[in-house]
Order: sequence, then C-alpha cells, then structure tokens
Amino acid sequence: MTYQTTVSAQLEPGSPHHLGARYDGGGTNFAVFSEYADQVFLCLFSPDGTKEDLRVPLPERTGSVWHGYLPGVTPGTLYGYRVAGRYAPDQGHRFNLNKLLIDPYTREFFGHFTDHPATFGYHHNAPDADLTFDTRDSAPYVAKSVVSDPAMFTYDAVPMGSGWDNALIYEAHVKGATKLHQGVPEAARGSFDGMATPPMLDHMAKLGVTAVELLPVQAIKSEGALGARGLVNYWGYNTIGFFAPEPRYLGPSGVAGFRAMVDRFHSARVEVILDVVYNHSAEGDHLGPTLSFRGLDNAAYYRLQDDARYYVNDTGCGNTLNVRHPFVTRMILDSLRFWVQAMGVDGFRFDLATTLCRDHGAFDPDSAFLTALRQDPVLSQAKLIVEPWDIGPGGYQLGAFPAKFAEWNDQYRDTIRKFWRGDQQSAQGLGSALLGTAHVFDARGRRVWSSVNYAASHDGFTLADLTRYEHRHNLANGENNKDGHHANFSDNFGVEGPSDDPEIGEARAKRQRNLLATVFFSQGTPMLLAGDEGGNSQRGNNNNYCQDNETSWLDWSAMDAELVAFTATLSRFRRAHPVLRQADFLHGAVRPLDGMPDVEWLGFNGKALQWTDPQLAKLCLHLRGNAESMIGRTVTDEVLLAFNRSDQDAALVLPDPGARVWTREIDTSEARQVSAPVTADLVVLAHSVSAFVLSDGGKS
Repeated sequence: MTYQTTVSAQLEPGSPHHLGARYDGGGTNFAVFSEYADQVFLCLFSPDGTKEDLRVPLPERTGSVWHGYLPGVTPGTLYGYRVAGRYAPDQGHRFNLNKLLIDPYTREFFGHFTDHPATFGYHHNAPDADLTFDTRDSAPYVAKSVVSDPAMFTYDAVPMGSGWDNALIYEAHVKGATKLHQGVPEAARGSFDGMATPPMLDHMAKLGVTAVELLPVQAIKSEGALGARGLVNYWGYNTIGFFAPEPRYLGPSGVAGFRAMVDRFHSARVEVILDVVYNHSAEGDHLGPTLSFRGLDNAAYYRLQDDARYYVNDTGCGNTLNVRHPFVTRMILDSLRFWVQAMGVDGFRFDLATTLCRDHGAFDPDSAFLTALRQDPVLSQAKLIVEPWDIGPGGYQLGAFPAKFAEWNDQYRDTIRKFWRGDQQSAQGLGSALLGTAHVFDARGRRVWSSVNYAASHDGFTLADLTRYEHRHNLANGENNKDGHHANFSDNFGVEGPSDDPEIGEARAKRQRNLLATVFFSQGTPMLLAGDEGGNSQRGNNNNYCQDNETSWLDWSAMDAELVAFTATLSRFRRAHPVLRQADFLHGAVRPLDGMPDVEWLGFNGKALQWTDPQLAKLCLHLRGNAESMIGRTVTDEVLLAFNRSDQDAALVLPDPGARVWTREIDTSEARQVSAPVTADLVVLAHSVSAFVLSDGGKS
C-alpha cells in the first residue's frame, strides 16, 4: 500500500477535539498534543511496518493540538509521528525529527521496541552523551501505532459497581497466574484469554474473591539494562502506552481478548481492578530512548529540574510525568475512562500515587489530579486504590488521601509480620491493625475499607517464603543481591530455605495460617496475593520484577490443597459474620440494643487487657455491631478472636454467653476446621489464633 499520491493531496484540516487516531467510516482524524513543536509530521507505514510510505505535516494547529484528516485511511493502518523543533536538552527540549514516535493515545501496537542505539535522540555512549544529536532513523527499531477499528472499543461497558462491604481482592499477574495451569487451554496460557477461564473462575469462587487486581497490563517497554542481562520487566511497571493492552498478554483473541476477559469475570461476579502506572514512563532518565513523550514535547510531559537537562525523579524510575500539566492530566483521565467505558474495568490501583498529587512539589491531597478524579462522573464511581508513597520529599503519605480512596497499608503488613515473629511491643500494633489501623485512617469521614490489609503482595516475599527465608535471595536479578527489601520481618524457623524436618514444616504451615487468619479477621479490605492460598514459593526472591520464568509463574501442581481449603474457610467465615467487615470504625461505644460496648479488649483471664507489657503475647478481641452505625446497632452477631503467640498453650476464659453458646469455628493450630461448641475447659494452643462465635446453639 502506498499513500503518497492518493492521500497527501486529500489532506484535510480535521478536528482537535479527540486526541489520537479516530476512524469515522470514510477516513481517519489524527490529533496529537505538542506545545513547543515547530511542526508535527504524520508517518504512514506499509502493512508489515518496514516501509514509511508517507510523511506529511499535520496541516492545522489549534492551541497545542496538531491535527489533520486523511480520507481513505482505514483501521489496521500503521502510523507514527515525527516532530520538528529545538534540540536543546539544557533548556528541556529534545525534539529529533529522525525518531519515530508512538501516539500516546494508540490502542494497539504493531511490532515491538528494541534497544537499538538509533532509538536514542543522541549518540548513545558518546562522551557528551545527550548533548549530542543522533540523525539515524529509529523507525525500524520501534513499535508502530495502529489505527483501531472503533467497533472493537465501543464505550458501552457497565462496571459492576459492587461496594466494599464484602470485598476480597486477589492480586494476580496475567501471565504468572495462567502460564502453568494445566486446566487452562494451552493456547490461552499467559494471556487475557486464559485469565478468566473456568478453572481460574472456579478457583476464585472457592476462595470467595470479589475483585481480581491485575498487575500492570498497559503496554510497556522493558528497560535496556534488563535486556543486557537477558532479563525482562515481568511486573510491568514501565508503561509506554496508556491506552493499549500489553502485547505479551494477547492470546488467540488479540486485543478483543481483554474485554472478553472482563465480561467473563463480571459474569462470575468478580470485579476487575487494574494496577496503573501514570507516575513515570518507560523513557527513563535523560539518557533514555526517545519513543513518545520525550520526542513529542519533553518540557510539557515531564517534570524537569531547575537544570532542565535533568528530570525530577520522585519515582526512582528516571523520570516523573508532569501531571500538573492540563494535557497530561487529560491524557491520564482519558486513559482511565477508556479502560472503564470501553474495556469494562471496575477500578484502579495507582502505583506511587503520591507522585500524582504533587502540584507544586509537595504532596497535596487536594491536588488537581485527585480533584479531577473525584469530580469525574465516570471515574468517581470506580474503585480507587492508591499506593501512598513515592521517594520524593515527604513521600510517605499513608492515611493522607481523601475519603474516596482506599490505600495499600504496608504498615499493617509489617505489623502483623512482627507480631507473629515475636517482636517486642508488636501486640500493641496488632491491636490497631485488627481495627483497621484506626489511628491512621479514622478521620475526615473515612470508612474502615480505606485500609487494604495484606500479609504479602507482589512486592516482597510470598507468604510461604516469609516462613522459609530470613534473607532475600535475588542473585538471579543480576544486581548482586542488593535489590529488593532488606527488612522483611520474616522467620525461617532455624533453616534457610526448604526443610524436610516435619516440625519445621508444621511450624511454617501454622505461621501461614496465622497470618492468613489475621488478614481475614481484621477490619478493612483484605487482599490476597495469588498463590499464597496454596503456599506458592519464589525460592526466596523478594523482588521478582524481572523474572518472567518459573520463579514467578504459579505452579498449580504444587498448590497445598489443605491450605487452599483453609483459606476458603476463612473467607466464608468472614462473609458469614458482618462484625468482621464493618463500614465504620469501632470506638467502644455502648450499644442501645444490649447495653454492651461494640468492641472490647480482654486478657485470656476474661478481664480487661493490660496493654503495658512489652512482651504481651496473648490478647482477645470481642466484636459486636457498631454502636455508632445505623446498621451496626441492629447487628446481633458476636465474634471473639483469641490470639496466642506465646510458646505455651493457654487457658481461655470466655465472656458469659447468657442464654447462648460459644462455638469455636476457627482454630489455626489445625489445617482442617471443625466447628465445636465450647462445653468444657478451653485452651488455645501455642502459636495459634481461635475465632469463637456466640450463637443460639446451632452452627453459625
């Protein structure tokens, strides 16, 4: 196909209103933002992407939007942009007409990115580095944007809109969760097509999962340094295309497979949450390649230091997107709405969210971006979760986000690990964790679900590895074992790594059950890392971001069936008891229904708990319906949780049941759970937690 004679003569002004490439049945409108460019050129390519058939300047500029309409350009056409302007890195400008740039709004890619020196705007490895200027054509070495068929992206999706009351989040990697699953059709493994297949859905249903949170699925470019080590960015926190699904996860259905996946999840009553990375791009620091934003308008898309040659690096990834710029904010909001309305997504987890809230350097909970999210009629209805930190000044902001947002609570994670490991003063922290980390979140009308509680996530040891390793084992990452968290608050029970000792094995299994039970018993939103329900191990690698192999892929054949069943039991128990998942924080207020406080801390002797002991290892939490909540005041459900971290079995005195009966429903000292009424002297075994339900005599 050639466009030179047929299209260039027909070039029309087009419209600036919709950024990206929009096909209308007769041709395609192209519109792209660049504030400081001298000229923007549209380049059309042959179907195989090897030949540039047409290079034509976009004829119109409206404000900072360059645009033009080409009749006859149909879906499937490959294209990109070249931008003319100043190359003055010390002034923040890095235009280079020789570099082909992807459209930030493209929904599909053709081909892939390479680490060829021609993709850099300067002479790669030259002594003067980016102060030089490279004239080589990068087109053969970069992916091409694709004009999409609008029929594939109809804005008609209806998110589920489930509340937070009964939420259980399952954090999973599309490829890692399906690559080794024998029940998933082989052609679909590792892809969107495989993610919501019957075996996966059945497993999630067994666990009571209400939302799957997918590690980044927007298109990425892996870091060149990883490629040099024979590795690849596995997690995906290096986005280059905010509207395009990552090509690695496309199965037999192609791009359409994503929406089909979401629809199947919705049919199974499971929401889809995307982990999204709008804080930086894959172009890296001032020595990175020129792939899109850098060449389109470096000074607008990125936050620059006073010496404009260098980037603000609040992300630790080399650059920081300039979210305070209206067109960058617009791009992010357009992207989010696309994933909701066209792809059916129900919510988002914002990576390094503090970065997105720095309007003038410092964190601002009323930043333009957060305000825009809360005002948007579409996005304000989605589930919004933040990772509340970055590496910039004052970056750790747990609890500081507005009431609309839930937050990954790493303080909770560390607290429960310390408690079960036996650290001093950790029982006091556990008390706060079990009640939704109220000292952090109980303000400004926030709800308990604001705290996303987890024992493990993709970032760090798996649950099983927390019980097998005291030290990280990341040599395979090629960074001399210096990457990843050093402080994991883990415990190897005397043997680093796997052990054949049955006592060690049982102690490790019990620790996993204790941590899982703690998460499910806590007020807030529980999150489970995929594989933790079955004892998945990464062989001590606590930073598997670059391990796209058996280290990271879930080995479903090795899943511990007993632990899976135990996790499912915990989930059912939580669903059955509304006092474990209350919307409002508990303050010990007296309930009008029965004249009892809605929460009490007790010692194992049945008396008020004494918190001053730094070695405190036994504590009980008695939960009733919230006295300050309209719904809670009518709840008759009562649960008592007894934690015994000590080395000795401990007698427990339960509160007087009156006409009702205490029943032990959960006992983590055993893998298999049997409901049993309390009829005699009661003991909670060492290193275990029990859950008791006050009932009328029948099984709860």
